[in-house]
Amino acid sequence: MTFLEIITALMPVLAVFVLLIIIRFPASTAMPVSFLIVAVLAVMVWKVPIVQVAAASMEGIIIAVSILWIVFGAILLLNTLTNSGALDTIRNGFSGITADRRVQLIIIAWLFGSFIEGAAGFGTPAAIGAPLLVALGFPPLAAVSLALIADSSAVSFGAVGTPLIVGVDQGLREGAMVAPQVQAAMGKQSMGEYLQEIAQTTVMIDLFIGSFIPLILVVMLTKFFGQNKSARDGLKIWKFALFAGGSFTVPAFLVATLLGPEFPSIIGGLAGLAIVIPAAKKGFLLPEEPWYFGPDDAGLKSGDADAVKHMPLVKAWVPYILVAIFLVLTRLNALPLKSWLTSVKVGWSNILGTEISTSFEPLYLPGSIFLIVVSITIFYHKMSRQAIKETFFHSAKSMAGSVIALGAAVPMVRVFINSGLNNAELMSMPMELAEMVANMVGGAWPLAAPLIGALGSFISGSATFSNMMFSLFQFSVADQIGIDGHMVVALQVLGSNAGNMVCVLNVVAAASVVNKSGEEGTIIRMTLVPMLLYVVMAGALGMLFIYLI
Repeated sequence: MTFLEIITALMPVLAVFVLLIIIRFPASTAMPVSFLIVAVLAVMVWKVPIVQVAAASMEGIIIAVSILWIVFGAILLLNTLTNSGALDTIRNGFSGITADRRVQLIIIAWLFGSFIEGAAGFGTPAAIGAPLLVALGFPPLAAVSLALIADSSAVSFGAVGTPLIVGVDQGLREGAMVAPQVQAAMGKQSMGEYLQEIAQTTVMIDLFIGSFIPLILVVMLTKFFGQNKSARDGLKIWKFALFAGGSFTVPAFLVATLLGPEFPSIIGGLAGLAIVIPAAKKGFLLPEEPWYFGPDDAGLKSGDADAVKHMPLVKAWVPYILVAIFLVLTRLNALPLKSWLTSVKVGWSNILGTEISTSFEPLYLPGSIFLIVVSITIFYHKMSRQAIKETFFHSAKSMAGSVIALGAAVPMVRVFINSGLNNAELMSMPMELAEMVANMVGGAWPLAAPLIGALGSFISGSATFSNMMFSLFQFSVADQIGIDGHMVVALQVLGSNAGNMVCVLNVVAAASVVNKSGEEGTIIRMTLVPMLLYVVMAGALGMLFIYLI
């Protein structure tokens, strides 16, 4: 590639980084400008036909609609529970577990979020967890940033294993067939057995990374949002944080080893909740003095346990319980619900005469489940007509910034990914970038492999698509330099987890749910360092496992 071609390939990352993070434009401004720059350079430098750029852009708009449906459902559920009084009851109910903000964060963002990731994926944990944290009295910036960081390890097995079962599976194929070099490595193994081996390796490495995520969360909470701005306040519960980390990663490892990639996050999240909540109630490994944001913290303290509740605690939690139940039931292949819901599709085949096609299943998306639960909640919580009207009005009004941001961000991503059809005799932009990095690092590829996975998630907005885009490339590089291919693919999966923390689409969606549209750059600055730490740790452990063990 020439220098100008390298800049063009990097532009989706450079434009977002400069406009969102350095200049600090809101996403509703930064993303349309980034899209225009990328589209023009794709035509002028990468020599992508204009019709291909237009088709990719329309594909992006269709995908953006599916994301916005999820976001709207999450916002609507939040506002419904707020106006029905359920969130006040839930907030008071946490006094029965603990008043410590650090522990509340671990339970909601790490454990409950991991369960939701396992059931639904696609940014749903932050869309549910962040507003719940805000309702408990967390600052919105803390809630959304830390919920995004927490939604990392569980992503490997999100949406009932989709990043592996769909992403890696399809990524290791050429057409309908398994790529020859992959088939040679698999030997007599089936693809299902090979995916289980990758899943086991992924979570085995993550035992040494994911188990530290709760500690990172509480240290960032006390350092950036506490009155004393002290990391020590977070480190005071390091034993409990590591205990909570292992309460998810160890069960997830056992499930991945014994059952496969479908249920590690679901069962790991549930097992973690079953272990950690009773431990927190008994003060296990916790200091006697709980931690609050400051003297004016409106959060729960011991005296709040007797606060007047608007409704019984179980009744307040029923909507969230229904969401979890419906998500699991609609994602099990053994039940007919999944096939019924996925039979209804909205999309466009061969857009503008190109080979680009896209579709989504509106009834299968979590947004539809949110809407069903909202309908049930309205009657169950006996909301007034005025409350219902206000709920829908404020939910729709809060979507304005997200519509613009996602309506430009997703088309930009699709232009980037669909740039393989060009008159410059180049591969697609992401593949050219990956090959350039591979040529630069050689035998140290395990260090770079997670970074490629993270880049894929950052750009595409999906760990599944990152795995689909780069798994065969990662395997081929490993094959060329003579190292274990399945190990490098596992590093790709871990990298895609890390990229989920800074993924523009997730950040825009989560920010809109907690009314923080316009502060996406600030959120990415908060999540960038944990993302890089995750990537570096994965790469270092990959080198260790491949070359020394």
